[in-house]
Amino acid sequence: MAGESRTRGYHSGSVDTVLSVDEVAREAEKLREAVPEERLVALARGEPFVSIRGLRAGYGNMEILHDFTLHVARGQSLCLIGPNGAGKSTVLHSVYGFTRIFGGSIVVGDGSARRDITRLTPERKLKEARVAYILQDKSVFPGMTVEENLLMGGFLLHSPRAAKEAAERVFGKYERLAARRHHPARVLSGGERRLLEISRALVMEPDVLLLDEPSIGLEPRFIDLVFEILHDLQHKEGKTILMVEQNAKKGLEFADLGYVLVSGQLGLAGTGGELLANPEVGRLFLGG
Repeated sequence: MAGESRTRGYHSGSVDTVLSVDEVAREAEKLREAVPEERLVALARGEPFVSIRGLRAGYGNMEILHDFTLHVARGQSLCLIGPNGAGKSTVLHSVYGFTRIFGGSIVVGDGSARRDITRLTPERKLKEARVAYILQDKSVFPGMTVEENLLMGGFLLHSPRAAKEAAERVFGKYERLAARRHHPARVLSGGERRLLEISRALVMEPDVLLLDEPSIGLEPRFIDLVFEILHDLQHKEGKTILMVEQNAKKGLEFADLGYVLVSGQLGLAGTGGELLANPEVGRLFLGG
């Protein structure tokens, strides 16, 4: 109707008024509610496989995450959304060992195999705790062949032969890569490069996948391909997935769980469907 002004978040949608990043952050503060840890554990089916408790972390002397808690079960997926600068990627960086930890704990595993990995190096987290981090776009080596890129993913295995065998298992899973094994990575399409990035992490046979913006820079058809691959890794292979996704709607449609971060703290938590149905989450982050 004439005279009406509609507002939305900053990811997608056709509207008359667009909220600035700062306005989204201010509005997101109003969403914040205390989420009992019992609720987070229940969302993780009462059996968390990855647990973050009271985490305070950041870079140098700057603390970005403040008393942050997260729980996700084996074979579950969790998508982190929130305003720019809320600390979403810092959660992934902290799990993998790229930040300075000021306090709190990060535990991975179930039953007697649970272990505190808070202070482990990224190399030990990958090799011993089976936690793999998949970077944003452009992390492949363009001058190397697809096969050489995969072999780089097995650099922590005990022998070149073991890395080769692991790479062959990946090729057996993804014919699209196998057909291009001797091609330089620079000739791959955007979707194929993302598949290679994910596959390189799979060489170490991780239990936990940390994904930072898996759809960034991709055409819609390749975005669907990537999420189909992630769906299979979760539901057919039992991988636990923690992701940050700039396309919040797509991320929440995919994930079992969603957390909204606000200023380095947990603002909201629920199933992906619950957050998709929340009108304020929709207004700020989903373009509606």
